[in-house]
Amino acid sequence: MADQLATGAEALRLFFTDDVFLVDSNEPAEIMMKAAELKTIDVDTSDVKISEAKISEVKISEVKISEVKISEVIISEVKPAARAFTYLGKNQKNVLILVNDATNDVSTESGRELLRNLVKALQMTANDFALLNVSRYEQLQFNELHSFFSCRLVLAFGVLPSHLGVADQPQHMISTQESVQFVFSGNLDQLSGDLEGKKKLWGSLKQIRI
Repeated sequence: MADQLATGAEALRLFFTDDVFLVDSNEPAEIMMKAAELKTIDVDTSDVKISEAKISEVKISEVKISEVKISEVIISEVKPAARAFTYLGKNQKNVLILVNDATNDVSTESGRELLRNLVKALQMTANDFALLNVSRYEQLQFNELHSFFSCRLVLAFGVLPSHLGVADQPQHMISTQESVQFVFSGNLDQLSGDLEGKKKLWGSLKQIRI
């Protein structure tokens, strides 16, 4: 039988992947031990310096956000323009007569006749008073009327005190509010047929001195 022992270096590499050391069997065992120790190699890393990766500081420039200052807006009180009123008479004695008739300029014929008699009884002419039909104006307040007419006496027919923004009061009676005399009565057309109402009204008007 042929000798099967492989002694060639190339052939041995095919079978052994670890390091193989061939020694003479006649060499001392000490040499064999040293050879075995060579398989473990301690690497001294004391001289190996791994450079520390230094991350450069990234400086973020300070960004200034301009403060937006909202200036105070002062809104001045805007007063509506004063209304101009269309009225009859010349208002020389600052007497304001108010009627409330959406159909007629003043009232019906019977209502106008009653008003003429009342004005005559008070010894007034068209020069002394201003006659205004309030049905032509919305949201009417007495302050506005007073500013326009400078009235000292108000005779209101068919107009409620609440319509003018003044304190309530009984019909046909005289009241004084802020140095202005008021007499509130019924609608002229209805009042012309109200004998009791006319009597009470006339009793109050006789006390007025213009």
